[in-house]
Amino acid sequence: MPTSVSRDASPARSRWTTTIHRTLLGGCIAATSFASPALSANYSIQTAAANSSWTQFHGPSSYGDAGEGSLPSKWSEDDYAWKVQLNARHVGSPVVAGNQVFLLDTTTNPSDRSMTLDLVSLDAKTGEVLWRRPHAFAETHRHNRNTAASSTPVVHEGLVYIAYGDAKHAELLAYNLNGEPVWSRDLGPWSGVHGFGASPVVIGSKLLLFNDQQSSRLEAWQKPGKSSMLAFDPKTGETIWQTPMTSTRPSYGVPTTDGQQLICASTGDGVFGLDPENGKMLWSLKVFNKRVCSSPLVVGDLAIGTCGSGGGGNYLSAVRIPKDASEQPEEVFRITTAAPYVPTPAVKDNLMFLVSDSGIATCIDWTQDGKKVWSKRLGGNFGASPIIVGDQLLAISLDGTAHVMSASDSAPRAEKFDLGGPVGATPAFTGGRLFLRINDQLCCLQTKEATRQE
Repeated sequence: MPTSVSRDASPARSRWTTTIHRTLLGGCIAATSFASPALSANYSIQTAAANSSWTQFHGPSSYGDAGEGSLPSKWSEDDYAWKVQLNARHVGSPVVAGNQVFLLDTTTNPSDRSMTLDLVSLDAKTGEVLWRRPHAFAETHRHNRNTAASSTPVVHEGLVYIAYGDAKHAELLAYNLNGEPVWSRDLGPWSGVHGFGASPVVIGSKLLLFNDQQSSRLEAWQKPGKSSMLAFDPKTGETIWQTPMTSTRPSYGVPTTDGQQLICASTGDGVFGLDPENGKMLWSLKVFNKRVCSSPLVVGDLAIGTCGSGGGGNYLSAVRIPKDASEQPEEVFRITTAAPYVPTPAVKDNLMFLVSDSGIATCIDWTQDGKKVWSKRLGGNFGASPIIVGDQLLAISLDGTAHVMSASDSAPRAEKFDLGGPVGATPAFTGGRLFLRINDQLCCLQTKEATRQE
């Protein structure tokens, strides 16, 4: 208990994709209706572009598309409206709701090196820290690119939600916009050699968290974890349903929806759909053989996810979503060349923009079986996901090199410049302002649109 768009796919197949499967790959499906009217109007490409806020990971509908706006082709440190010193460098991304920016940070006590994980609220116009709420954090083992504050908050109807996992447990918490605690849930032990990284999301009337854990390739100090998809009442924190998932290695993708089903992706269950009302598994297609770090995307009747590893072998899989229990899921196409592992692709209309961890940007047409439109080697290594502002694509490498290029089907000329520090968090853009987490600072670039609005 709590403590307080239709798709008209061309028949042409892409010669670039190394593998195109139309087999069922062991799909399973439950005999149940998929209809869920409560979700039907919530998500579409048009909705994403029209939404002016950036209240969840990778923006509206997780497409990474801010809709209207524009970025300068390049900028320098002097161009920021404000910069705020944070306590540490982290990979958790900022979100924006109204005039507030929210992110996770940490505070280390110099006397005993104890740590707290902090939810921070800042004024979007000035950068003033409005409040900071600490939570005791027991340090744990994690990948060298992961950090303690690796999750992204989500804001919905006047509440902000955060999740974190440490050596003792995983926890989900809700605050109001004034920083007052509303409820918290202790989710029990969490297991994963790379560390925690799940972010909550609100879809329809439910707060969702994919509590995926590790049960294979365990270190000597680890205990196997139990994975589940969890749905909570956003107002009270009470559990609505909990669905067990197949545990292998933790996946960090944020669930999404096609308007009727919850669409998710993991190593253990592949791409799969759940009934949003009761959490029942409707179908799954086990298309992944490696870790899933990016978030799934729904475009037309396709669910798209990626998997990979630090050693390579990354690929993207596009699965046709069954409309009802009479249909089976099928893999429509697979991309194995320059596919991303950690970064989530960005979507604008029929185009999807991929940025591989090894620094290759690719534009594909998802309506034509993933046909390659263009590709460009950017160089460097990437962890942050690309975003789209107006007709521009922004991709930032781990060493803080920014690339601004055209988000179109024309071969781009990328402007390349140094932001002055490492970047692992995905930026946010709303209201004419770009919010960037650079090293241990949060920086705000105010564009001409924001100036005109004021």
